[in-house]
Amino acid sequence: MKIVRVTAIPLNVPLHINLVGVDRRSSLSSCYVEVETDTGLIGHGLSGITEEDVIAQIVNGVAGPAIVGDDPLAHERIWDKLYWSLMPRGQTGYGAHALAAIDVALWDIKGKAFGQPVWRLLGGAHPRVPVYATFGFGFFDREQLAAAAKLWVSQGFRKLKMTVGNEALRKRDTSPVMDVIREDAARVRAVREAVGPDVELFIDANCNLDLYHATKLAEMVKPHNISFFEEPLTQNDALAMAQLRRSVGIPLACGQNEGLSFRFRDLLMKEAIDYAQPNVIISGGFSQCVKIAGMANAFNVSVANGGAWGFHNMHLQAGVSNGTLVEHHYLAVEMCRQIFTGLPEPKDGYFTMPETPGLGFEPNRDAIREIAKLPLSQGRGKG
Repeated sequence: MKIVRVTAIPLNVPLHINLVGVDRRSSLSSCYVEVETDTGLIGHGLSGITEEDVIAQIVNGVAGPAIVGDDPLAHERIWDKLYWSLMPRGQTGYGAHALAAIDVALWDIKGKAFGQPVWRLLGGAHPRVPVYATFGFGFFDREQLAAAAKLWVSQGFRKLKMTVGNEALRKRDTSPVMDVIREDAARVRAVREAVGPDVELFIDANCNLDLYHATKLAEMVKPHNISFFEEPLTQNDALAMAQLRRSVGIPLACGQNEGLSFRFRDLLMKEAIDYAQPNVIISGGFSQCVKIAGMANAFNVSVANGGAWGFHNMHLQAGVSNGTLVEHHYLAVEMCRQIFTGLPEPKDGYFTMPETPGLGFEPNRDAIREIAKLPLSQGRGKG
């Protein structure tokens, strides 16, 4: 079996948010990738939280042509080839995103070739995985945030995540960081009061705080029983994360945007995290993320899904023994519903893993064409 086509299509998917008094239009970007073999098997992958046009250019212009003619089941050979093509001096960023999207598509092919779901090929540790809902975005005011928390609990979710930080370091010239975290603390209190003591609550600063303010915020919200504080610090600084973890006593999680495994090694060696969060559509695909999970296991550290795209990441969490949580990110879920068919639905806070070969869901090509205004055959014969 050989790869005959690799195609990337940049997407900016429109979203309409209409709940708990919020009527807001937005969009979410991603890069959709297809890999086709000479046997007719087609695998699909995705990358997100990045510049979709850049990733598409990397895949179509560099990474795709480099692997046409290769064996799609030779994941390690292809991964290593693409690493040296895209990140030869240890860079991550766009190169890691492009590699991840291709690797996910190759695992989809592998599952289809062997008639097995990806999670089972990765180890088949958990036929059912717990889900947490990311619901608490900055566009909600406090009252709307509390109402949204109640809404998700009414839908069966007992684990909730909300954002904090509000791009504090980026906007510090116009909004003092201390003011931001005081408001964050009030928002966390509003959610806790709305859902009661028995619902798990996670917070995510998206790398928007420094050590001083992250420590202050952790102290403010600690009475509200936070299950983990995700990406509290800019740059996922391993030394500062370790200091924060020692000082505040709240579990820390990060890693969703790290592109190479050595970054997780450093976080683990510094005893900086309680959860490693490699994301399969960002952190080099399944091929690298399963290695990161194994490395974390050697430190008795669990892995969890951060950074959304739970329909892809559930396979990693279900596949490895130290897999734990899958993120059901409201905005990312709504985006995926527009471009994929056959997506699973969580029930009572869990995903039951699919038995369908590969990823278990398929692209809606008509929808992708309409959103992208590009034919899916673009790039055929050119990688």
